[in-house]
Amino acid sequence: MVKRPTPPSSVPPKPASRTDAQRGSAASPTHRPVDVRAWLAGSRLSGFTAIMLGLVVIAVFVLVPTVSTYVGQRQQIAALQQSVRVTQNEIDALERQRARWDDPAYITTQARERLYFTNPGEVVYLVDDDLPDTDIPQEKAPVSDEVEAAHTDWMSQLVRSVAQAGLAKTAVPAAGDSTPTPAPTSSSSSSPTPSR
Repeated sequence: MVKRPTPPSSVPPKPASRTDAQRGSAASPTHRPVDVRAWLAGSRLSGFTAIMLGLVVIAVFVLVPTVSTYVGQRQQIAALQQSVRVTQNEIDALERQRARWDDPAYITTQARERLYFTNPGEVVYLVDDDLPDTDIPQEKAPVSDEVEAAHTDWMSQLVRSVAQAGLAKTAVPAAGDSTPTPAPTSSSSSSPTPSR
């Protein structure tokens, strides 16, 4: 049987020897050197402690993927709930727009503004250039009669244009995007207006 060494705290202090007295205050009786080997040998792991540490490690390996899956699913649920709220807002807006189209006065107004429809006997006047002077585009410089050669590298411009077109975001809205209806604009041509 192996005899266990006692921890340093239970070792009785040695009687002071002459060498300690001769040293004086170099080594005080309260600061004794600690025997590390004896202390480590006294703190052995028991079988129960090893089993418990093993169970903790196994629990960590089992719970970490489960917790990460749970957190990921909660984030996905939150994203889907936000998507449902956005879609519900779009549905509400479309239902309000459909309710407006059930009103005959709204239909008449839209036909007059967008399609320039008139009631029988009405005369519609379209005003050309009704912009204020500050909003009218200024005249450009006159075009010269001489042909000038452009000093550009057309091949690099073509490659750059194709690359930019490939990297650009789509210009056509997706099928689910709601597009606002265009506002009526005044026509600059003097074409006849349709009437009903």
